[in-house]
Amino acid sequence: MEKDVAISLPLQISKLAEALILASASIASFFVPFSLGHPQWLVGTIVNACLLLGAIYLPQKYFIPLAILPSLGVLARGLIFGPFTYFLVYFLPFIWLGNFVLIIAFKNAFSRFGYVPSVFLAAVAKFLFLFLVANIYFEFSIVPAIFVQTMGSNQLATALAGGLMSWVIFIFYGNSRSKRGN
Repeated sequence: MEKDVAISLPLQISKLAEALILASASIASFFVPFSLGHPQWLVGTIVNACLLLGAIYLPQKYFIPLAILPSLGVLARGLIFGPFTYFLVYFLPFIWLGNFVLIIAFKNAFSRFGYVPSVFLAAVAKFLFLFLVANIYFEFSIVPAIFVQTMGSNQLATALAGGLMSWVIFIFYGNSRSKRGN
């Protein structure tokens, strides 16, 4: 029986596995922020892990929805920033771009540098981008100071923690597949 395999990925998976990974990552990246709300470090870590795993296991055509869903979950929930949630609307396009930067930077670095260095490079790229935007918004008095930290060091910490979480899942998944003979 012939398997339909996605060729453009660093790892080859069947179309069924691709669909399951997309569904899992999409559901988690939306519903974790929507259902948990707090604490941000936990929500951000899980979301970043989903983004990084999506970068490995999914084709590029799924990157945009994967980058957008988490902030829509936050916005739908309206609790992560409490009374500051409406400021999130100003950040939505930049959060989407920041997530996309994380995904693309990781995917491009992964084949050259391996998992851990690629997580670090991608996390720093996302952090620098969002921190720059937050500082510009703050300087123009568009958002309060809390957003400089939230879009700065918190983003770096949760991206790195999400990288660690995704690396553990990646190692476990790879080991379980090799033990099954896949």
